[in-house]
Amino acid sequence: MPANLPPQYHKVEDEYRKAPTTEKRLEKLRELFRLLPKHKGTERLQSDLKQRMSQLKEELEHGKTAGKKSGPSHHVPREGAGQVGLVGPPNAGKSSLLAALTNARPEIAAYPFTTRSPQPGIMMWHDVPVQLVDLPPLSSDYFEAWLPNVIRSADAALLVVDLSSDDVAESAIQVLNRLDGTHTELVAELPYDVLDESIRHLRTVMIGNKLDAPGAGDRLEIIREWFADRFPIVACSAQTGEGLETVRTAAYDLLGVLRIYTRAPGKPVDRTRPFTLPVGSTIIDLARVIHRDFEHTLKSARIWGTGVFDGQTVKRDHELRDGDVVELHVS
Repeated sequence: MPANLPPQYHKVEDEYRKAPTTEKRLEKLRELFRLLPKHKGTERLQSDLKQRMSQLKEELEHGKTAGKKSGPSHHVPREGAGQVGLVGPPNAGKSSLLAALTNARPEIAAYPFTTRSPQPGIMMWHDVPVQLVDLPPLSSDYFEAWLPNVIRSADAALLVVDLSSDDVAESAIQVLNRLDGTHTELVAELPYDVLDESIRHLRTVMIGNKLDAPGAGDRLEIIREWFADRFPIVACSAQTGEGLETVRTAAYDLLGVLRIYTRAPGKPVDRTRPFTLPVGSTIIDLARVIHRDFEHTLKSARIWGTGVFDGQTVKRDHELRDGDVVELHVS
């Protein structure tokens, strides 16, 4: 479904890009959220606007408190195609999962609450880097005050649960209830009819870790009974490696992005590092990502991919598909 954005939206969007201060950018984002039509075709835009507002509010809060406290910053700069937070109860094996999927080497121990600060790592999905961030656990009696802001600033989440524990379902409920109290909701698909900008929805897959544990199969069936109507569920073992490739794909798919490759006229395709753009992006969106001036200097584009013949010339509003190769011609 097309977004059908009103002309005023594009005007305010241009004002947002030119805004000189964080306060002004936040003001323009709120105006964009009010102008945005609320329907299925804009659910991704709604989520993106909420995320950007949350990040700017966090920046402003950090700026106000920077001179008042000397504690460590828990902000994790985004890298790769997107940031996926590893959320879960104590002893779910999030750190082991991070180590198994990425280049990170977090501290891993058999006792709870080993992770006390965000631990990022880069996971490769084919030729696309995705940032995973291991986070401190959540439970009914343990909750880092800064944790909701970090979770809300992520692009998506993996809700990791412990298939070796008889309390696997109850501990997951505690995590969800804790986050609900911070206006943060983990969901399978983003809603498109929520007007409250304070509620942050994160696309989430539930990961049943420790599939190698005795009785894990029975507990997996339990969480499917409890949560299959709320989340996709993937089972794995960070210890043995079983199911990890499925976890990689699930984490990447949560981001809702396309891989777009580019080529210079007369040159071979660069397939080493694709651009990643949200599903539904167009040629002009790609041009803007490559260089902000290209939005105004783009003359034409040729494309190789699905739904077109090789080298077809397309318009600026042509919608891109995963794996397309694009050649931009600018003045």
